[in-house]
Amino acid sequence: MNGYAADKGNVQTRMRRIEGQVRAIGRMIDDDRYCIDVLTQIAAVESALKSVAMVLLDDHLDHCVRQAVEQGGQVADDKLDEVSQAVSRLVR
Repeated sequence: MNGYAADKGNVQTRMRRIEGQVRAIGRMIDDDRYCIDVLTQIAAVESALKSVAMVLLDDHLDHCVRQAVEQGGQVADDKLDEVSQAVSRLVR
């Protein structure tokens, strides 16, 4: 079971909304909309994706990492290393 199982519906809804926003940006470009308006929408999509990423990260920490830490040893070390790398990718 994934750590985000409890939030799966919320995450799916958010991702569908983001998908719609991305399609709308494509239509804006097709319609030769003003550059700043397109950039504003791109920033909104980036923000929405970061928000979803934080939900997933929080769920991962609360479920997967917590279980690994309770097990201890190499399992915990591996899971902590994995989450550290994931956070590093998110903050780039």
